Amino acid sequence: MPKNSKVVKRELDDEVIESVKDLLSNEDSSDDAFKKSELMVDDQEEKDVDVEEGSDVEDERPAWNSKLQYILAQVGFSVGLGNVWRFPYLCQKNGGGAYLVPYLILLLVIGIPLFFLELAVGQRIRRGSIGVWNYISPKLGGIGFASCVVCFFVALYYNVIIGWSLFYFSQSFQHPLPWDQCPLVKNTSHTFVEPECEKSSATTYYWYREALNISSSLSESGGLNWKMTICLLAAWVMVCLAMIKGIQSSGKIMYFSSLFPYVVLLCFLIRGLLLNGSVDGIRHMFTPKLEIMLEPKVWREAATQVFFALGLGFGGVIAFSSYNKRDNNCHFDAVLVSFINFFTSVLATLVVFAVLGFKANIINEKCVIQNSEKILKLLKIGNLSQDMIPHHINFSSITAEDYNLVYDIIQKVKEEEFDSLGLKSCQIEDELNKAVQGTGLAFIAFTEAMTHFPASPFWSVMFFLMLVNLGLGSMFGTIEGIITPIVDTFKVRKEVLTVICCLVAFFIGLIFVQRSGNYFVTMFDDYSATLPLLIVVILENIAVTRIYGIDKFMEDLKDMLGFSPSQYYYYMWKYVSPLVLLCLLVASIVQMGLSPPGYNAWIEDMATEEFHSYPTWGMIVCISLMVLAILPVPIVFMVRRCNLIDDSSGSLASVSYKRGRIIKEPVNLEGDNTSLIHGKSPSEVPSPNFGKSIYRKQTGSPTLDTAPNGRYGIGYLMADMPDMPESDL
Repeated sequence: MPKNSKVVKRELDDEVIESVKDLLSNEDSSDDAFKKSELMVDDQEEKDVDVEEGSDVEDERPAWNSKLQYILAQVGFSVGLGNVWRFPYLCQKNGGGAYLVPYLILLLVIGIPLFFLELAVGQRIRRGSIGVWNYISPKLGGIGFASCVVCFFVALYYNVIIGWSLFYFSQSFQHPLPWDQCPLVKNTSHTFVEPECEKSSATTYYWYREALNISSSLSESGGLNWKMTICLLAAWVMVCLAMIKGIQSSGKIMYFSSLFPYVVLLCFLIRGLLLNGSVDGIRHMFTPKLEIMLEPKVWREAATQVFFALGLGFGGVIAFSSYNKRDNNCHFDAVLVSFINFFTSVLATLVVFAVLGFKANIINEKCVIQNSEKILKLLKIGNLSQDMIPHHINFSSITAEDYNLVYDIIQKVKEEEFDSLGLKSCQIEDELNKAVQGTGLAFIAFTEAMTHFPASPFWSVMFFLMLVNLGLGSMFGTIEGIITPIVDTFKVRKEVLTVICCLVAFFIGLIFVQRSGNYFVTMFDDYSATLPLLIVVILENIAVTRIYGIDKFMEDLKDMLGFSPSQYYYYMWKYVSPLVLLCLLVASIVQMGLSPPGYNAWIEDMATEEFHSYPTWGMIVCISLMVLAILPVPIVFMVRRCNLIDDSSGSLASVSYKRGRIIKEPVNLEGDNTSLIHGKSPSEVPSPNFGKSIYRKQTGSPTLDTAPNGRYGIGYLMADMPDMPESDL
């Protein structure tokens, strides 16, 4: 071979070596880039790892600072005002201690399994409610939107209750408390007690006239109540500031807002047990009435309370759990939070009945004194004979037992004319049997009892600060159920969305701080959430067990938890829970149909409540609330079913790898210049022309491209290749 030929050959060999080095260096850099994408393919011997949507942003997604912070957030969301003013009422109404039996049974049948289900799907898919149900089935994506709508409706009026608590909290820093006595009215001739207050009570008058300045009907707006408008604004400012950074800001507040109510409840319990008559209240509460427990209504109300106590269907549970690590033991969390919720309800019931027992004892003492004076007058005028009265009875210091003895004797002797004497039976049980719930318990009955406490302003401050914290804990979860799904889906800035959401909610919420606002709160509470949430949770159960597959879901749980969950959950999710939920839905519809739609209006002249039916426009609003809340479900289903929106602009399927194989092929891929992994075989993919820029990432583009519905595709852009057709590796 000539010398020149050798030189040429050496040069050609050098060029080949350089080309190979270039190609290898590019492949090394591509490997680094591939590793950075966090889609790792394990060896056959290693543990199976499914990397689904959300895993590629594992490090980018906010996370809880600690497990304690997360548990407190879930407890704060599930433990709310209903535990304090709804559960004690249901316990009193439905058989006392016997009510705990159906409640516990239903907690195990629908409460814990469905709570566990929501925790698991949120933690597994790491998205808000919209992203979670889009992932499981795009046709059921409306479930997430329906949850957001219900959360928004509930947030509108729930924050009004926080505003009421703020108002009472601000008025508690004075002695005596402003609702301690009826106000006096002065005119030119004399001074007299306010008639409306005299006909009712000081606390009732203060609630309806001073706080709400309530109108006499729903149709009578009466204009804005400026005191409550300012309190509502303050409530929304507090929520906005706490939520503006998501869990990074609200998580720190949870340490106070979730724990402080327990401190107050324990203080009230200790103080209540030291009060005269508290034991009577607790005994009355826990005395079981077994015959009532067998009534279907008791089980329906217990199921409804379990359902709402845990916050099922709102999306807040899913949103909070989506910030967890994938290997978090969500089964332990579900059981722990559920029983904390239950024991909080029992603790609150003990406190309420201890205080109500004290209040009933005071009212009973007044009743004994008033009726003893009547008996003395009847003895003086000769309507009653002194021989009827036992010799040991001293009317100047008569006890309740002695009065009841005299009362029974008079009733037997004067049987025919007894009613005309105007005597009353003074029994503590009669007062305790007056079932009170909701605002009537918090702002009237409990408030009246606290006026008799020593250092009553201190206890009033503590009580209403507790209500504010209970409300805020639930509001954080409710707002998170709105913000997280929208941020995950539409990729908007959380701070901007939070401010806009709170502003819009405040301005809409002005309808609740009119003089007729209390009636709108009742309307929203009755119609905006109950049926829609039941339908949402039924669809959630169907989506997981029937569409995603209960067997696959159990495998996912085993992968996450490191152990197989009990088969108990398998049968609960697949058979029992859906059946119980359907029965509850039917029972709720029947109950709603049998109960005339209306509200209790406060009549100023009579100083009492009177039931009013909703006007026609009010009925339209009630129906609209239910329809609007559930409407996203059929709309999204029809849009997906009929392909009314171009899939190429909207959705990406998830990509999962297991043991080096694609286990779920993506669909509905975008047709833009982003390269995503298609489920094509190697023969279907065009052969690329290799060059130095084959793995070059597009300038200015993110590492991963996000679809509008929060799903992620993995791929590399084939840049600087004008002669090469777009394809995916």
